[in-house]
Amino acid sequence: MNFELSAEIRELQDRTRRFIAEQVIPLENDPRLGPHGPSADLRSELVALARGAGLLTPHASVEMGGLGLSHIAKAAVFEEAGYSSLGPTALNIHAPDEGNIHLMEEVANAMHKERWLRPQVQGHTRSCFAMTEPPPGAGADPSMINTLAVRDGDDYVINGMKWFITGADGADYAIIMARMEDGSATMFLSDMDRPGISLERNMDTMDRCFTGGHGVLLLQDLRVPASDILGEPGKGFRYAQVRLAPARLTHCMRWLGQARRAHDQALAYASHRHAFGKTLAEHEGVGFMLADNDMDLHTSRLHIWHTAWLLDQGQKCNFESSRAKVVCSEAQWRVVDRCVQILGGQGVTAESPVMRIFTDMRAFRIYDGPSEVHRWSMARKIVQAAQTRSA
Repeated sequence: MNFELSAEIRELQDRTRRFIAEQVIPLENDPRLGPHGPSADLRSELVALARGAGLLTPHASVEMGGLGLSHIAKAAVFEEAGYSSLGPTALNIHAPDEGNIHLMEEVANAMHKERWLRPQVQGHTRSCFAMTEPPPGAGADPSMINTLAVRDGDDYVINGMKWFITGADGADYAIIMARMEDGSATMFLSDMDRPGISLERNMDTMDRCFTGGHGVLLLQDLRVPASDILGEPGKGFRYAQVRLAPARLTHCMRWLGQARRAHDQALAYASHRHAFGKTLAEHEGVGFMLADNDMDLHTSRLHIWHTAWLLDQGQKCNFESSRAKVVCSEAQWRVVDRCVQILGGQGVTAESPVMRIFTDMRAFRIYDGPSEVHRWSMARKIVQAAQTRSA
């Protein structure tokens, strides 16, 4: 495997790094960043800046208006964008829009792409992905979906409740996962202003980096034309894997940037702050934490780049993306946790960005599959492979 970046990708990486440092980081303390993420106003300003820099929606296809980045190129650019909590919003590569754009590119028909995808790639609209439900509905186990879609003439009538729906507040359209009468799952496309779909409330969560926060959606006799099924009926679970496997990896890429930012902050502080006659960095306990940070950052990057390389070779990589999700979410969390410890009092105040990174990142070990679910899934595949070899 050759992870050497081309001159073109290196230039794009450097341009993204400069853009984040010069135009995005200065907006991190903007009052329009509230408890449920950047306001629509702030998002529009950030998107306009990225558009002006030629960096908007770089992962989308050239045909749709993006840069058509490979997975390796995304690994380089997304990490740089993630160096600021606002960077992914600016580049239009934040969850859930990044994953939804990928899914729409892969599955949507030409009409759906023109109606919903192209405006989204241009940064004019946002989306949400409505799958997770309150108990006893789908959570880590998507097969438990309770939301029901019933055929009625040329329409489907959908009823159910969804929660933890990232970006629901202010989204222009939703991709809704619902159970059919035969028990299969189907994805539906719906404008958010259609009668029958309503935002019940925003949930108060630890993070505030996602535009639109995390909402509770009520679906009451929502009528969706059969022509607005995404892809084919009954293939919802298959399409979920089309979306989730690469999306897990792009989370790892973006959060790597945040972990690197936290490490840079802690390193600078430890290099200048004195205690007991020398800098903190000269104390073995702090020095070891910095060294551990370096190893965890490097390990994360290797897993990301390895899986990205496999995806660029056309491999499915469900196992590898699960492994990367667990390794990266836990390693990057350790990095940020150590940085809080190194910064001491500064680490638990808004005096530095590390506290915000800490609270934003904690959920990374839960969404897109908790670490425990990925370990369970990986273990089954490891055992099955061993049994096949010994048979």
